[in-house]
Amino acid sequence: MTQDNSSTGNEHVTLVDHATGNSYDLPVIGGTMGPKVIDVRKLYGQTGYFTYDPGYTSTGSCDSAITFIDGDKGVLLHRGYSIEELAENSDFLEVAYLLLHGDLPNKADKEKFNTTITYHTMVHEQMMNFFRGFRRDAHPMAIMVGVVGALSAFYHDSTDINDPHQRMVASHRLIAKMPTLAAMAYKYSVGQPFVYPQNKLSYAENFLHMTFSVPAEDYQISPAVARAMDRIFILHADHEQNASTSTVRIAGSSGANPFACIAAGISSLWGPAHGGANEAVLNMLNQIGDKKNIPEFIARAKDKNDPFRLMGFGHRVYKNFDPRAGVLKKSCHEVLAELGVDDPLLELAMELEQIALQDDYFVERKLFPNVDFYSGIILKAIGFPTSMFTVLFALARTVGWVAQWNEMITDPNQKIGRPRQLYKGETPRSFMSVNER
Repeated sequence: MTQDNSSTGNEHVTLVDHATGNSYDLPVIGGTMGPKVIDVRKLYGQTGYFTYDPGYTSTGSCDSAITFIDGDKGVLLHRGYSIEELAENSDFLEVAYLLLHGDLPNKADKEKFNTTITYHTMVHEQMMNFFRGFRRDAHPMAIMVGVVGALSAFYHDSTDINDPHQRMVASHRLIAKMPTLAAMAYKYSVGQPFVYPQNKLSYAENFLHMTFSVPAEDYQISPAVARAMDRIFILHADHEQNASTSTVRIAGSSGANPFACIAAGISSLWGPAHGGANEAVLNMLNQIGDKKNIPEFIARAKDKNDPFRLMGFGHRVYKNFDPRAGVLKKSCHEVLAELGVDDPLLELAMELEQIALQDDYFVERKLFPNVDFYSGIILKAIGFPTSMFTVLFALARTVGWVAQWNEMITDPNQKIGRPRQLYKGETPRSFMSVNER
């Protein structure tokens, strides 16, 4: 394959089929940032070949203007704004507006958007009966998959994907109702009565109120905890074309309603390789058990023949450092100081962090603590059970899913998702009756 620039300035690559001697020119497309891509949309029609890329790690499935990641440099941008600046200076609903509309809101737009989301936080009262159909010990993520998908049965007036107004109403409803449903899933799992939202509270404060308050006693919301919760939501709001976002886009490409698409995203996120990473951190800390055991497990992590891995260190995308981790590290220490939690597991986590940051093996390989390491510690300190960790991820990521879904619906180049395959099964053979087999 060779690369060339034609006289018209249009860049292309030339693909040479050595079996036939034929050559084919494929266009090269550049974005505003990031690597250029080879346009292979006409490859099969021209050559009879299609590409083979398990996991789509070298394939651009769409063009998008929402999120940009440079994993080598540790960069995460939402609509051009760095995640560090957004997490430090913004709040979650402002970031939600940015992802949905492309720009940060002015004061009037922000107030209107906040009001719209606030007044959509209640869910249909008949949803109470829907919850009661689940076993009392049902996993909160199992509940979320069911109830979010069921929203289309309660709010069918916002399921016409060809109507821009209905699309935006559905988007607002999903962003607003997700904390309510997540809190309800938690309350159901612990056998406590559901708590209704309060319009006077912020997005993060409202979620904490619905989750931890009980009719007998008000929940005193700590400003440090509310801020940490808001930051966790911001840092998980969107992350480009990951597994769950791609799932939402694939489901949406068929014309499915937005509630079904988000439910599909939740199902994908439920996988331990995707949304369960911060839960895996806590499981690892339980496995280590005591600070005196850290050197043994550090040694095991360095041993290529040992299956043990330090969870919450390094990242598949970020080859240098996770830009979200630095922001959350600050919140992590603020929350622990504010709550004064006396928990051996959290003390173990802080000790592990310090040892790993000073160990040449991890420093040279840039295996720094990532966002999952700190979010798991924060959520445990606040009082969330590990079964709720992925639910909170889904709550935050909903705004990213909704923004990506809206972008896909309005993309004139969008087609129904239909990946190809490399078939390695049997060649044609004749059927034999059961007595001949």
